[in-house]
Amino acid sequence: MSEAAAFNHSPDYTSSRRWERYRVNVPIRVIVSRAMKASIFDGRGTSLSEGGMALFAGAELRPGDQVAVEFTPPFSSPPIRVDAKICNRTGYHYGVEFLAVDPAQRQSVAQLRMHLSSFTLKA
Repeated sequence: MSEAAAFNHSPDYTSSRRWERYRVNVPIRVIVSRAMKASIFDGRGTSLSEGGMALFAGAELRPGDQVAVEFTPPFSSPPIRVDAKICNRTGYHYGVEFLAVDPAQRQSVAQLRMHLSSFTLKA
């Protein structure tokens, strides 16, 4: 099955957004690097699209902040980390856009989408 086919196998809802969204419920980590200090927050990914994800994390972040989102696939695979930008916030619910400015980052984003698409929730 191609990556695109695997990613699009089970749409739960649609909207007028650029990409279709898929509901997920997966543990993630949000890594925030500021002035020689990194903070790591446990969180939950709640929806996923080709360009980003919605997540919940107990962190004080602002739109425009850059973070890294990390997901560890089951069965002892190494973590997948992608750079992202906070686009919006409601309480501790955030919308992030994946940043894929070079081939390595694009590969990480593709891996993250592939793994997370297997956690798509059915309505």
